[in-house]
Amino acid sequence: MAEAAAAALVKVIFDKLADEAFKKYARSQNIHSELKELGITLSQIQALLNDASNKEITDESVRLWLNRLQHLAYDIDDMLDDVATEAMHRELTLESEASTSMVRKFIPTCCTKFSLSHRLSPKLDSITTRLQHLEKQNPGLIVKGEKPKINTNRRNETSLLESDVVGREGEKKRLLNQLLVGESSKENFSILPIVGLGGVGKTTLARILYNDTRVTDHFELMAWVCVSDEFDVFKISETIFECVAIENKQFKDVNQLQIALREQFKDKRFLLVLDDVWNQNYDDWEILVRPFHSGAAGSRVIMTTRQQDLLKKIGFNHVDNLESLSNEDALSLLALHALDVDNLDSHETLKPQAKGFVKKCGGLPLALKAIGRLLRTKTEGEEWDDVLKSKIWDLENADAIVPALRLSYHDLPADLKRLFAYCSLFPKDFVFDKEELILLWIAEGYLNESTANKSPERLGHEYFEKLLSRSFFQPAPSGEPFFVMHDLMNDLATFVAGEYFLRFDSQTETAEEALGKYRHMSFMREHHVGFQKFEAFQRARSLRTLLAVYVGVEQSWNKFYISNKILVDLFPQLTLLRVLSLSRFDISEVPDSICSLDHVRYLNLSRTNISKLPENVGNLYNLQTLIVFGCKRLSTLPKSFLKLKKLRHFDIRDTPLLEKLPLGIGELRNLQTLTKIIIGGDGEFAITELKGLKNLHGEISIEGLNKVQSSMHAREANLLLKGINKLELKWDDGSIREILEKEVLNELKPNSDKLEMLVVECYKGIEFPSWVGDSSFHRLVQVSLRGCKKCTSLPPLGQLPSLKELLIQGMDDVKVISLELSGSTDVTFPSLEILRFEDMSSWEVWSANSEEMFPCLRELQIENCPNLIDVSLEALPSLRALRIYKCCESVLRSLVRAASSTTEIEIGSILGLTDEVWRVAIENFGVMETVKIMDCDEIRYMWESDAEAKRGG
Repeated sequence: MAEAAAAALVKVIFDKLADEAFKKYARSQNIHSELKELGITLSQIQALLNDASNKEITDESVRLWLNRLQHLAYDIDDMLDDVATEAMHRELTLESEASTSMVRKFIPTCCTKFSLSHRLSPKLDSITTRLQHLEKQNPGLIVKGEKPKINTNRRNETSLLESDVVGREGEKKRLLNQLLVGESSKENFSILPIVGLGGVGKTTLARILYNDTRVTDHFELMAWVCVSDEFDVFKISETIFECVAIENKQFKDVNQLQIALREQFKDKRFLLVLDDVWNQNYDDWEILVRPFHSGAAGSRVIMTTRQQDLLKKIGFNHVDNLESLSNEDALSLLALHALDVDNLDSHETLKPQAKGFVKKCGGLPLALKAIGRLLRTKTEGEEWDDVLKSKIWDLENADAIVPALRLSYHDLPADLKRLFAYCSLFPKDFVFDKEELILLWIAEGYLNESTANKSPERLGHEYFEKLLSRSFFQPAPSGEPFFVMHDLMNDLATFVAGEYFLRFDSQTETAEEALGKYRHMSFMREHHVGFQKFEAFQRARSLRTLLAVYVGVEQSWNKFYISNKILVDLFPQLTLLRVLSLSRFDISEVPDSICSLDHVRYLNLSRTNISKLPENVGNLYNLQTLIVFGCKRLSTLPKSFLKLKKLRHFDIRDTPLLEKLPLGIGELRNLQTLTKIIIGGDGEFAITELKGLKNLHGEISIEGLNKVQSSMHAREANLLLKGINKLELKWDDGSIREILEKEVLNELKPNSDKLEMLVVECYKGIEFPSWVGDSSFHRLVQVSLRGCKKCTSLPPLGQLPSLKELLIQGMDDVKVISLELSGSTDVTFPSLEILRFEDMSSWEVWSANSEEMFPCLRELQIENCPNLIDVSLEALPSLRALRIYKCCESVLRSLVRAASSTTEIEIGSILGLTDEVWRVAIENFGVMETVKIMDCDEIRYMWESDAEAKRGG
């Protein structure tokens, strides 16, 4: 497994040595011949790696030899990166300082070459000697042919949904009965344990129960908490509170939090899932459950765990373990993931091998899924035989790492093996952001675009999908772009990562002399990270990666502190860093010394308190990703920023004080992400600079559009050819040029096949151009029109086939909303689920003659529309939540008539709402679950009688 990492690194080295620009610079520095000799020796070693991939499984001497090769390959790569960085520095210097170029004419060539060749000579000699020594130490490896290529074209690989569950009908039926009926208990809540081996399907079974409609209808409050290794009572209680409470609150201690939680649970039947509990301390458990006692009888707590110790202390003398799948169900699951069929009846020749896999996997669903995904690429019975007979099944430590999972890893291409091993830096239960992970892979040099004829970003997406399709990742409950990794997969990643990756936490014990070998390190973001904890890492001079990571829900009010001594004294010594993340730390200033880390490709300073970047940030010649998202005090960018020629991703979302971009940022041709574009006046950033940024895509907010002087300038931005999926267009308050603004907005039309979210703010035109609301925008799901005070009508947004959420706010000149919304479609707003109108001061009439309108609308909110009187809508069959604030009582009367299926109503400051009007309104109520009334002083009672109250909910 070390072979894959070594092979991938050696491949990177050869790519660098083959680069023409690199070779040209190496010749100019008189080191070309030495590097050529190094490449020859390395190629002889590379020829042995195919043989090493098989022998390392059982031969310890081969594994140790490969480890030495990998360490040496890291050092070679670092040296070559030094050369490439120096070449870039020289090029930028010549470009920007003409005077320097003039001076160089009078300096002998030998002197300009001397510094680099003299500096590298000892290092090159040492590396060459080590490489030759390694070649002589060959542990019996021979040159073998290429590995046979795997046929991956049998069918498109897909990621099966978690809902594709086989078996468990008996367990589901038994546990459902216990959830919904159960036995009487002296406590208001009882515990349903699901106990079993890792990978046996405990969480899957809990999720099936949690999402069953009979369960969701039965319980008033529901919460799901992933507990994992650390049983932190405060964190667990906080997560539960966030699930069941309507509003967010901040708590200083466990006592305050649990009092609030007790009130939430009071007299309500709740279901709580505590997933993956490892704790064995009864005292911690007793503290956690104190608020649960206030719940209504019949409340339940589902606990999934691998251990029974805590359950025995609670009082469970006997617990049934969740068994592995039966042979029949296991065969079905394997068939589903390997062949996309429910059984093997049509594949009789594969049945013997399939039964062998079921036996070796022990009926564990996770192992069966992994081996099934591996077998999808095998087309013949002989290939299934090869997998079944692999020596990996018989390795030691099989109990620690399920052999089926290890075999799935072994079958991955070398590139994917390295990407998976990198995930060992992240703790169990970490929620992966796919986009961020891909940026980290790019920064580490794992995605080489030159050999794939694809951008690293696209290659990263393809590789991630392959890992996902083979069950190395799983979709997170919150959906795209977030993913999780099963605990056993995390164990596997840690196992295969070997001695190059370190996940450092409070329990980690590392000998100082061992620190020098680590190349990648992560550490848990804690309340306070002191220098003493990291002092020993001054020895870790080979580190390429330093990531601050966090598990759990990150709250905006949480504060994290890091010793300034770490920033000033430690980081400058880690000269080989390529990835540095200090996200969320309470840092007010970035030390200038950070700019000496010229190997850095990824720098994450998001949500820190910095007000500026160091003046010399342009010295980070290799920087590809810079994240300052959420730096609310950031106000300026340095002039040297324009030297970041390799910058691909610059995230400046949520930086309200940053009001100016450096002039010339459009020259950074590699930019793909520029989340905020600020149009300036004369001598400042102009919208025409976007013309050169042909690769821009993703989320973009363009501010200061009132400073665009001509619609032709807007056309030059060419948004139509950029892959923008989220677009915000903002005008400032100022002079009103109605015709020009409409022309500008018309020219800013984005690609209709890409756009998913649109925000238009403070637009001063009287009407919108025809592209806004055009049905060709078939992927558009969210639209917000805010502060467009001069518009007299709305665009035909009802034509958008996928629109799910719409906000109309502050459109002061709109008086009537009628058929203009629907356009020419038969069904108006076919997919809309959430609709909000706010601050519409002149709006008087809302009418719709179409019977096919709002078929999917779930939530409707109308706020601060004091002149709206005439509302005539047909039935709103799907409406569940109705919220009306600062409107006339006629709005309430009209809408409750149209929304008889509503279960939640919230009203406040309704003009003219008397007891009589209220009584008429509630006659339209069906089964109401929540009624909230605020600042309606003329109402004396909600229901006139108990009978009416019962009918209402």
